[in-house]
Amino acid sequence: MTAAPYNYSYIFKYIIIGDMGVGKSCLLHQFTEKKFMADCPHTIGVEFGTRIMEVHGQKVKLQIWDTAGQERFRAVTRSYYRGAAGALMVYDITRRSTYNHLSSWLTDARNLTNPNTVIILIGNKADLEAQRDVTYEEAKQFAEENGLLFLEASAKTGENVEEAFLEAAKRIYQNIQDGSLDLNAAESGVQHKPTLTPQGGRVQDQGQGGPREGCSC
Repeated sequence: MTAAPYNYSYIFKYIIIGDMGVGKSCLLHQFTEKKFMADCPHTIGVEFGTRIMEVHGQKVKLQIWDTAGQERFRAVTRSYYRGAAGALMVYDITRRSTYNHLSSWLTDARNLTNPNTVIILIGNKADLEAQRDVTYEEAKQFAEENGLLFLEASAKTGENVEEAFLEAAKRIYQNIQDGSLDLNAAESGVQHKPTLTPQGGRVQDQGQGGPREGCSC
């Protein structure tokens, strides 16, 4: 048995939240597969993806939970907020209604995650500049007023997709280094050095927010 697949120092749990149709699943697919998935089907409940990336010289595995945006799934998806180290809150720059709903999503994120959860606001579909309905400046101001990281991205072209996940990971890692994130706390959303089980060396599920690992993206 080789330990190569487990050559990482940390696991960070992420959630992706926002209205239906803003491109959450497409962002996840672009990040994990480096491909644009045209005509993304609407997520039913929750989907899952993983990727290992380097953060300040450390290999970090991101476990990413992509939640459904429909109101009828909110009761289910809220259970996945628990123990999230990072949250990507997504709106569509061409649909103001998705921007107007951010306060509701932010309230959920703040109430259901721990105080140190890193939240990054993402304005998706930046490739559709001609159809823009939300200015960069107003979204940036919203982010600043609420202490959020912010950038615009495009799941179609890949613009800033890598950066979105990486910037959140950098902030989480910084919180670990400065001691503001307690790795022993069940709600931290971070695991240090994965534990191998006797059965084939799989990473143990710590019970944070849902079923065992299995990518359905």
